[in-house]
Amino acid sequence: MQSTNPSPSNTDSIPCSIEKALTIIGGKWSFLVLKELYTGTKRFSELQRALPGVSPKALTDTLRHLESQGILERRVYPTVPVKVEYTLTEKGNDFHGVLWEMKRWGAKWG
Repeated sequence: MQSTNPSPSNTDSIPCSIEKALTIIGGKWSFLVLKELYTGTKRFSELQRALPGVSPKALTDTLRHLESQGILERRVYPTVPVKVEYTLTEKGNDFHGVLWEMKRWGAKWG
């Protein structure tokens, strides 16, 4: 019976791919922002309320990073005051399965 775990000889490309994924997603706040956006489009203030430990600067930096990586889209509405909404792109939605597995793993082992 063949093992489902990769052998050392065929894992050479895994660290590179994992590193790329982590570079795209970013820091710890990115995962939590994504978790919130999987429930739908959110405004900055909604995200800040949902993530009480994040500073406004850290949230802004996280949102800018995710936007620059094509994970989310920022929509600005010309209202007074200006209304800004964040929503996941196809690329961001594609990460949902990975985040779900992380949640499942954390529940089992955390």
